Amino acid sequence: MANRRLSMRKIREVLRLKYEKGLSGRQIARSCDIARSTVDDYLCRARIKGLSWPLPEELDDTAVEHLLFPPVTCVSPEKWQMPSFEYIHQELKKKGVTLQLLWYEYKQANPEGYQHSQFCHLYHQWAGKLDVCLRQTYRAGEKLFVDYAGDTLPVQDPVSGVIREAQLFVATLGASNYTYAYASYSQDLPSWIKAHVNAFDFFGGVPEIIIPDNLKSGVTKPCYYEPDINPTYLDMARHYGTAIIPARIGKPRDKAKVE
Repeated sequence: MANRRLSMRKIREVLRLKYEKGLSGRQIARSCDIARSTVDDYLCRARIKGLSWPLPEELDDTAVEHLLFPPVTCVSPEKWQMPSFEYIHQELKKKGVTLQLLWYEYKQANPEGYQHSQFCHLYHQWAGKLDVCLRQTYRAGEKLFVDYAGDTLPVQDPVSGVIREAQLFVATLGASNYTYAYASYSQDLPSWIKAHVNAFDFFGGVPEIIIPDNLKSGVTKPCYYEPDINPTYLDMARHYGTAIIPARIGKPRDKAKVE
């Protein structure tokens, strides 16, 4: 009985420190002298049951305990059913979505379902079979892959009939594969910058990171680890509030989307 009262006091203190004092999970664990995982478990159970702080006056320790730790019953395997792994995989590409959040949603719909560790284990087990190599995942709006296509396009002047070869700039968003293409007669710096500006207009926004190849218009000094960005290209990135991280030399998977 003494252990039970001690446990309920700590549950109440965890909720108070979280919702009244705004402390982090690590700080709460140190204050209450319990494991960080225990803090996360208490807060998760309270969140699922809609409890915060202060607790309703009508809820005594026994009522709170029954809410957070209901009696264990025999659960049929059907109630453990995971959501579609493909659904989880696609949701993780969205900005701000994590496995922790998806598990919370799953647990709300399936209170007797898998715990967080098993939920993550089953997903990672499935994801590990998608490809024998490391599989890249991207958040929405995170990365834009840019490069020039290897082949040129013949463009005929309708007046003179002269045919010139045009360079094809391609920009692809990491999460959605949404692609923009722009043809110009050169790969020089003005054409390179204009292609980016046109791509931003087309997408209606600017990504957090741009991943270019090591071509001279964007990178003045190619290097496997620390390439030097062209000053004008860098000014463009600063103007639009984005970052440029060139692909590593000889690593086509760094920009596989646009490859």
